[in-house]
Amino acid sequence: MNDIVISGGSILTADGIESLDIGITGTKVTEIGENLEGARVVDARGSWVGPSFVDIHTHLREPGYEWKETIATGTEAAAAGGYGAVVAMPNTDPVTDNAQIAMFVAHKGAQAGFTDVFPAGAITMGRAGEKMSHIDEMWDAGVRVFTDDGDSVDDAAVLRLAMDYIANLGGVISQHAVDADLSRHGFMHEGPVSSLLGMAGIPAEAEEIVIARDIALVRLTGVRYHVQHIASARGVELIAQAKAQGLAVTAEATPHHLMFDDTFVATMDPDYKMMPPLRSPADREALREGLRSGVIDVVGTDHAPHAPREQEVPFEHAPNGVTGLEWAASVANEVIGDDQKRFFAAMSQIPAEIASIPDHGLALEVGADANIVVFDPTLEWTATRTRSMSRNAPYLGSTLRGKVLATMLRGDVTYSDDS
Repeated sequence: MNDIVISGGSILTADGIESLDIGITGTKVTEIGENLEGARVVDARGSWVGPSFVDIHTHLREPGYEWKETIATGTEAAAAGGYGAVVAMPNTDPVTDNAQIAMFVAHKGAQAGFTDVFPAGAITMGRAGEKMSHIDEMWDAGVRVFTDDGDSVDDAAVLRLAMDYIANLGGVISQHAVDADLSRHGFMHEGPVSSLLGMAGIPAEAEEIVIARDIALVRLTGVRYHVQHIASARGVELIAQAKAQGLAVTAEATPHHLMFDDTFVATMDPDYKMMPPLRSPADREALREGLRSGVIDVVGTDHAPHAPREQEVPFEHAPNGVTGLEWAASVANEVIGDDQKRFFAAMSQIPAEIASIPDHGLALEVGADANIVVFDPTLEWTATRTRSMSRNAPYLGSTLRGKVLATMLRGDVTYSDDS
């Protein structure tokens, strides 16, 4: 008898979508078939069952900013959102620009036990954009994603050197594509809404200039290149053109850029302040179509917790960023629709491929690690709580469609819906 049987779900298997039971014993998938028996049965009728989600853009804040979030609380929120693995951004204090900090982050994730945590490494020392970080020692420690997230690498010569180095290793450059000069004095998208509010804006060109430059460097170096939190329609076009040219370019959209646009900023609620900013309704629609078509490969949460006291200030003075791990699957479900394969591709399979994460994002088959999510795509629910330490979440109070019912990490149930 299996330890756990997930019964009656629509399962993403190596042979395609099948309506079967899945049996788990210990850490592994042990059976896939009909009428399986288990000591514990999870009723998955009407639900999708597949590989637990993988987030390639998570801010866990530790070390250095534990008053915003810890690795334990952030990964607990991730498990509630269906995630089995997250890539932790390096804009910590100290910065993850060496193997010692990278190993600390991974170890703290293993101690917490909610998800696997894979640290990203900074491209430059201290994320200062001037000198390449200890990429070789971080690579030896298992780091495969390199980013100065929070800042773009503005010096093209430094970035080209890092691209050459990382291309030879086989890693990926993940770029915060926002031009520092064009964005320095702005607080929201530059357009009719910013004019109406009398607020300094950030033009969409701040994103597009960086993406266009970087694509030229990708052509020069051959590196795998990933664009974080794409926000503009023209940015989507640039990604599509790069893919058509056969370049190794991928992109993510965040749940907040998929769900909201700059009209929400008229509320002056700091929960709508982010970088890049929420752009126009037309930009948002281009992102949604890009995700459906696959031009935008994945959903990356850019989960960015801030303490409540940081949000109790005027909009212009609030920090950028919102939390996203617990709501991302619902937003992706609403955008993608009934396409179960595309849903798991965007939430699980392609993120794991981009970040070279082993044993995650794999279609379910006998012998595989039981890293599994059960997701009901039709269930409507109201977001009223969060497991994050922070509440800077514009989703709270919203009615969402599609909910995680259970998350498993190597056979352990890390989250079970109690609603």
